[in-house]
Amino acid sequence: MCGIIGIVGKSPVADRLVESLKRLEYRGYDSAGIAAKVDGVLERRRAPGKLKELEKVLAAQPLEATTGIGHTRWATHGAPTERNAHPHIAGRVAVVHNGIIENFAELKAELIAAGRVFSSDTDTEVVAHLLDTNLNTGLAPLAAFKATLDRLSGAFALCVLIGGEDEVILAARNGPPLAVGHGDGEMFIGSDGLALGPFTNKITYLEDGDYVLLSHEGARIFDATGEVARPVKTVPASAALMEKGNYRHFMEKEIHDQPEGCQRTIAAYVDVLNGTASIPGDIDWQNLERIQIVACGTSWIAGMIGRYLIEALADLPVDVEIASEFRYRNPSLRPNALAIAMSQSGETADTLAALRHCKAAGMKSAVVVNAPESTMAREVDHVWPIHCGPEIGVASTKAFTAQVSVMIALAIAAARARNKIDAAEEQRLVKVLLGAPRLIAEAIGLESAIKDVAAEIAKARDVLYLGRGPMSALALEGALKLKEISYIHAEGYAAGELKHGPIALVDEATPVIILAPFDTWFEKSASNMSEVMARGGQVVFITDPEGAKHAPAGAKVVVTAPACDPLISALVMSAPIQLLAYHVAVVKGADVDQPRNLAKSVTVE
Repeated sequence: MCGIIGIVGKSPVADRLVESLKRLEYRGYDSAGIAAKVDGVLERRRAPGKLKELEKVLAAQPLEATTGIGHTRWATHGAPTERNAHPHIAGRVAVVHNGIIENFAELKAELIAAGRVFSSDTDTEVVAHLLDTNLNTGLAPLAAFKATLDRLSGAFALCVLIGGEDEVILAARNGPPLAVGHGDGEMFIGSDGLALGPFTNKITYLEDGDYVLLSHEGARIFDATGEVARPVKTVPASAALMEKGNYRHFMEKEIHDQPEGCQRTIAAYVDVLNGTASIPGDIDWQNLERIQIVACGTSWIAGMIGRYLIEALADLPVDVEIASEFRYRNPSLRPNALAIAMSQSGETADTLAALRHCKAAGMKSAVVVNAPESTMAREVDHVWPIHCGPEIGVASTKAFTAQVSVMIALAIAAARARNKIDAAEEQRLVKVLLGAPRLIAEAIGLESAIKDVAAEIAKARDVLYLGRGPMSALALEGALKLKEISYIHAEGYAAGELKHGPIALVDEATPVIILAPFDTWFEKSASNMSEVMARGGQVVFITDPEGAKHAPAGAKVVVTAPACDPLISALVMSAPIQLLAYHVAVVKGADVDQPRNLAKSVTVE
């Protein structure tokens, strides 16, 4: 999660930009830089490594300016070198960027054919060249910026300076967050309220699809319909790190954080330029006999999704077990296997005990974790962080999708290492995975429709979730989320098991939520939907555009999520079930962030 800061100021800006970047260090980074307008001309200072390296550069080459932008970069496209560090400059445009431009290769080829020369390996530089090209056609800055945004595909946050223009900054949000800070004749923009804390406590949180022009006079905010008004909130600077922004609860915020969180996770495990997936460690995937995943709760469900993908792509047997049961049944373990513990905190007592049991049997070990300094991380052979940032809500959302993202990257990497897919297929799958943050953001855009469904679900005493393939695991997750925060009894089932018992529960008072993207299992899922409706069941059918076309008539509600490749369907379909649970809990007046009887990290058996 790269850090962005921009200031349209009245006093020298360089030190203030660095001060804000220090407040964004928690997001992780491997290079940093700032750009400013000096007598109307763009200048920049960049350095690989930590901010102290950038401060050395600034000490040797000061920047005297009052308007500028800054950035801490987590490398995605291109190595963490000075030439790849942000800001990037093309002509009279400087840009910093958080996210991934999915169609950068096509745009870069087009721009090179038009005579543009690139100086970095990043996707970001494409934005600078494209905007400079649009400016050279005679478009005004705001119009040129909008024309540039219209060409971009992906989840991104952008902040732009234009040389030779008035003291203005242009910025846009499409997935990753951006917040506008209001000062006295000064304006600020940053990745979150924490970055703006030293300057102002009056903050406007941009919404997805917004773009903004900042000047000494204030902020002009636009969306697809034209200029819009967004509320200004007063935020205590000391609490900015834990600020919920425009959201009522941390859980809602963390659901909306997922495009950025997954982008950060994915970037850690794929080489975007080469289209390859890589899992750190000296694991002999070719000769590995099996994988043993141990986890609890939501992490266990993420492991279940991983099993489907790893076995399907890599032809490698995977067992997934609830950690609290695992070691008590005397499992048959062999040294030539890999034990993977999955735990957000890395301190879950049952999972830690199961992991130690595997290690005692001579197995290699790894952990998929959000806390790389945790006990599990210290005890395993390989640490695979999920990089999604702090999660405050007890019911996991962004940590879950980040774990699933690691599992997808692992499946691709193992499949290639075992020669089950060729280089072309690996590149295709990596491209699909890189598109997930954008599609997750689109799925979150269904919130209004899901809120209407939630008002009805909140009246139920019991709810059933059904799915096939990876969706059967996601059905478990949907039911778990609903139970955790709304206290409605809910159960998830593999849809094929419906006729083997659960169908007895179907009646007009029990909503049945069926997860069925248009995939290999769709026809079977549609048949299960008909079985439910034939018995008076009230079906909420969550599918995609093609599934909506082929769905049997009679569903009470059809929620149409974005179309996607089956590789990432569990990521894209997660947002609707999380939002449904959240809004049901809100309707019922439950304590969403701290549900009764639950703790964020379970450190005792």
